[in-house]
Amino acid sequence: MTRANLDKQPHEVAAMFDGVARRYDLTNTVLSFGRDRGWRRATRLALDLKPGERVLDLGAGTGVSTEELAVSGAYAVGADLSLGMLQAGHSSRPHVPLLAADALALPFADATFDAVTISFALRNIVDADAALREMARVTRPGGRLVVCEFSHPTLTPFRTVYMGYLMRALPEVARRVSSNPDAYVYLAESIRAWPDQAGMGARIAANGWGKVAWRNLTGGVVALHRAIRP
Repeated sequence: MTRANLDKQPHEVAAMFDGVARRYDLTNTVLSFGRDRGWRRATRLALDLKPGERVLDLGAGTGVSTEELAVSGAYAVGADLSLGMLQAGHSSRPHVPLLAADALALPFADATFDAVTISFALRNIVDADAALREMARVTRPGGRLVVCEFSHPTLTPFRTVYMGYLMRALPEVARRVSSNPDAYVYLAESIRAWPDQAGMGARIAANGWGKVAWRNLTGGVVALHRAIRP
């Protein structure tokens, strides 16, 4: 089995997710104590999708997030770099449109989508700034972006406990439920290295998006950043 390094070479990241694809959804639910379902719902509501709109779910993996977005009545299409994740998604959710795509060179024309979202995947892209610009390119003016990503808990005691869970308990729990537990060591490291809420907001604003705002979920374990395409 493989794990990626924090330099995030695309082939390493894809291979790592290929290795966890079989039990990825179950592992996420266990590791998040079931909170992942609420995070997906919050992402859908933050996008404020309307029936008939088109939304791109980037880093969609097995399509569980794409399926949630479709509840709104919008046409949701998922895209991911990992063929293993997409194969698992096609098997478990054959009704969900999923395609292979590179976040740095999306196979869509300018202004194709009314909204775009990425959940727990932006930190795995080798050039997150370029990915944000590419997402802006395929979104129509006035369209929406929501980034759902792990962040920094706001209360110091909770942050201390959480970081301890990430670096010690999370890999141990993953060994019990994941098909590639070593990958979760990388995931813990990548979460710890990611910018805080304000830093992420500034990064989004610097790469083609306006009216950036965010709110915390689960005490800042996750942050939803919302923005508008000028």
